[in-house]
Amino acid sequence: MPKRSSPAFPPAKFLLPAFMVLILGGCQTNGIEDVTGALGVRSETAAKAEARSDMDALRERYRAKPGEPAIALAYGKALRETGQRAQAVAVLEQAVLGHPSNKALLAGYGRALADNGNFQQAFDVLGRAHSPEDPDWRILSAQGAALDQLGRNEEAQQYYASALKIVPDEPQVLSNLGLSYMLQNNLPRAEQVLGRAHQRNQNDVRIRANLALVLGLQGREAEAEILVKADLPPDEAAAKVGALRQLLAKKQQRADK
Repeated sequence: MPKRSSPAFPPAKFLLPAFMVLILGGCQTNGIEDVTGALGVRSETAAKAEARSDMDALRERYRAKPGEPAIALAYGKALRETGQRAQAVAVLEQAVLGHPSNKALLAGYGRALADNGNFQQAFDVLGRAHSPEDPDWRILSAQGAALDQLGRNEEAQQYYASALKIVPDEPQVLSNLGLSYMLQNNLPRAEQVLGRAHQRNQNDVRIRANLALVLGLQGREAEAEILVKADLPPDEAAAKVGALRQLLAKKQQRADK
């Protein structure tokens, strides 16, 4: 297929918030993988409903034992999943103050900060959640994602490379790496890497959405829409396609200007 020329690419500071709406859908779940964009096959509606059903019980447990790390971590995660991101930061910050060396709390606090848009602080906190002697690929990838949010794409790619040394061809890391190339307007490389991620986990909704975004940015909207709708309930599929179209339209408007 002949290569198509693409118009000027919008800066990362414009694109990232928009693609976060499309890819993350305002709902992040399942541990440190949140920052790396892992969602699995569960629908966003189901995840939110499950989180809300647990919230009352978790709130009572937290009020009874606010200093218990496991309870604070679970409560913070539920707050994030229901969109209460600032409150999640506050809960986990207090927990970390009481347990400054607890790696799980530091990782959870870093995730909450990233959710809340505090990317530099998230990067720093996540760095405290592991050590070079005992590296955690999930945290390395999460740090890379935070750096991408800050526009430091080349640095981010170094973190992804370190993560891939630990878990070669891990789909979540490949997905982040592909998005990092996208932010540099290296769309063919982004498609190649995201295609590898999709081949290794074809059921991951977010990886498919990431690949669809890159296809759309190259003018292949029909392919992108087929990919983003796969296996989703009709309402979610329509919402994802609508978000994709809006993002591509904004990109074109900026290019025209």
